[in-house]
Amino acid sequence: MTSTGEVEGRAGPPLWWARRRDAVADVALAGVSAVECAWEGVTFAREAGLPTAVGVTFGFVVGATLVLRRRWPIAVVLVGIAVAPAAMGFLLSVVGMYSLASSEVPRRIIATLASMSLAATFVVMYLQTRGDVEADPQLVVALSGFVAVALTVPPLLLGLYIGARRRLMESLQERADSLERELSLLADRAEERAEWARTEERTRIAREMHDVVAHRVSLMVVHAAALEAVAVKDPARAAKNAALVGDMGRQALTELREMLGVLRAAPQPAAARAAAVAVVPVASVALVGGAGAGAGAEDGPSLDELEVLVGQSREAGMVVEMLVQGEGPAYAAEVEQTAYRVVQEALTNCHKHAPGARVVVRLAHRDGEVAMQVENGPCEGKADGVGLPSGGNGLVGMRERVLGLGGVFVSGPTDAGGFRVSAVLPIR
Repeated sequence: MTSTGEVEGRAGPPLWWARRRDAVADVALAGVSAVECAWEGVTFAREAGLPTAVGVTFGFVVGATLVLRRRWPIAVVLVGIAVAPAAMGFLLSVVGMYSLASSEVPRRIIATLASMSLAATFVVMYLQTRGDVEADPQLVVALSGFVAVALTVPPLLLGLYIGARRRLMESLQERADSLERELSLLADRAEERAEWARTEERTRIAREMHDVVAHRVSLMVVHAAALEAVAVKDPARAAKNAALVGDMGRQALTELREMLGVLRAAPQPAAARAAAVAVVPVASVALVGGAGAGAGAEDGPSLDELEVLVGQSREAGMVVEMLVQGEGPAYAAEVEQTAYRVVQEALTNCHKHAPGARVVVRLAHRDGEVAMQVENGPCEGKADGVGLPSGGNGLVGMRERVLGLGGVFVSGPTDAGGFRVSAVLPIR
């Protein structure tokens, strides 16, 4: 609907009517009522000694007030009560009472006007039939009461029913609209959560790929550089380095195949996907933490493999010392994987940025937590001497993993000119 009241190029309903057909129906009723009252005005003018034209005009105006029944139902009923002594306005009184009862007028006003209309009809009928009917007065009273009730109570009850039904339908429509808006909002939120979950999952996969590929490939590049340096001078060592490069490549391919196998796994059933969307806020910690999220979390690396990890760095020529304090039980899979990945990424950074530096790996099992620290001394060689690229995501990934499990992560240069990476993870 436009500001001019037009819908799809057609003029809207006039004045106070909500629909055009309501206006047509009221005008038609008002016309019938006006004709009825004008016809009854002839008798009224004769009995009152007035000119017939006055009675007809008066009756026509009175009957035409029915056109106002939707806008001013109280006025229509009052007009019907007022002209009751003139014995006119049958249709006006009946339709007016119905319109009043079905409107939003307070019930006390409806009851008052209905009582007034009932009393007026009773009095008029009693006065008109008292002299015409030669019968017992009790019969006159009963007949007058019956006519008064018949002209007042049925339209009143029908109007109350229609008004209650209309209000019920409006209430149901409002509830349906509200429910539709809520469903639309929930659908939007579900789509946002699904998109957020997809983004977090892509971030987690990228972090896992970085951790797997960066460390293995870094060691391969270091061994390849050493192989190039000793290929002519020391063929035995060159062969050993070549074998190590092959082992590193095969290990990297194995881990990549495991990750790709998870990505190629069959999609979840519809019910499982719906449940996953419903628990997105709960699962967000695991997604952000990265370790342990997704299928096959229990097959990932653990703290028991740190010795092998350190040994690989030693074979690449790095001087690494590993210190373990205390003994701890088997931790949750995500805790052990996160601890492993922190040490792995820290060693990879040492290969990239501190070749030749002495590295110390510390692991401490404490009450309720496990701590790890990787610290390298001053770099004795040329930084990035083997040409290892750096994407700048290593420290960010480590921080996300640790904070995702509720731990503490600290990294930065040391006073001695080296670099230190420290993390503390709660075991629960």
